[in-house]
Amino acid sequence: MLTNHFYHEIIRKTIVSFGTLFNNLEIQHKDKSGKTVSVVKVPISYGPQQKFLARIEQGRDYQDGVATTLSLPRMSFEVMGMNYDATRKVSTMQTFKSVNKNTNKMVKSFMPVPYNINMQLSIIAKLNEDAIQILEQILPYFQPAFNLTVDLADVIGEKRDMPITLEGIQMEDNYENDYLERRALIYTLNFVCKTYLFGPINNSTDGLIKKVQTDYMSGTENLKTAPRQQRYTVTPAAVKDYNADATAATNEVLDTIKTEFDVNSAIAFRKGDYIQVDDEKMLIRSITGNRLLVKRGQYSSLIQPHDINVPVNVINIQDDVQVIEGDDFGFGETRNDYADGQVYSSSQGRDSDL
Repeated sequence: MLTNHFYHEIIRKTIVSFGTLFNNLEIQHKDKSGKTVSVVKVPISYGPQQKFLARIEQGRDYQDGVATTLSLPRMSFEVMGMNYDATRKVSTMQTFKSVNKNTNKMVKSFMPVPYNINMQLSIIAKLNEDAIQILEQILPYFQPAFNLTVDLADVIGEKRDMPITLEGIQMEDNYENDYLERRALIYTLNFVCKTYLFGPINNSTDGLIKKVQTDYMSGTENLKTAPRQQRYTVTPAAVKDYNADATAATNEVLDTIKTEFDVNSAIAFRKGDYIQVDDEKMLIRSITGNRLLVKRGQYSSLIQPHDINVPVNVINIQDDVQVIEGDDFGFGETRNDYADGQVYSSSQGRDSDL
């Protein structure tokens, strides 16, 4: 109907993340001298509180078809509803770029849609002391919100902070047998989880511009048939080494002052090349034998000392093709002059005769 199938498990992840927050709470019982006599881990399960109250009344529960005693205290949580949050809305046409982990390619995604998921946490106990022990271990963390980082769309590695806001607490004291015996003491905590829902995410790089080409011509009567005389092309250019080519190695120790140093072989370098030594990028200004005169700290890299026999990697076209989304990059510019009378055919994707 609307689109092809997609499922990022965001609602499920939100529910599981919420429950995991309260997964390791304990209560302690002490004797009159203050010595701890027992430590009880408080179990937590997904489901409405009435379900557990009914099972408490029955005196037993079922786990994997086996009857077990349902003990208190315990906690339960459930989703109470969802609603769109207009206060966090952004433009419906706004997009961002990311890398698809399955294809390792850059893709374009639309901004996620903000939704609030209303959650309810119930603390069920026989003794008020047990209930307030649990309550006191929860409340200090919510002032009134607690931020939890959730991997919302793992296919593109999109992690976001999800504020979980405590909105209110209610207490209910249930009795039975004409108020002679307490059935259960219940503290109900209401939360709002501010999450985001992603739509379908592309698996291809279709639509991403990786090359810009402009042709110049002197004839303007018919642009479709006027032969190009000059072409200007722009492509992404790497600003770091990707393939660890180890084109050469340093033949001396570099401090942070030196702008000249020897390498074991400079035959593969030329003036104007960018190189990388450790994490520092440099521009070759001139070459004399195996000695390089460089400009240090290029592409916003830090000038740092380097040891002898450290690989010197050249940043070239082999690195340009490996630039991915999220990386910094520059622009590779080329200009070509033509006198062959050909025109560029957009339908064929190449130059051709008239």
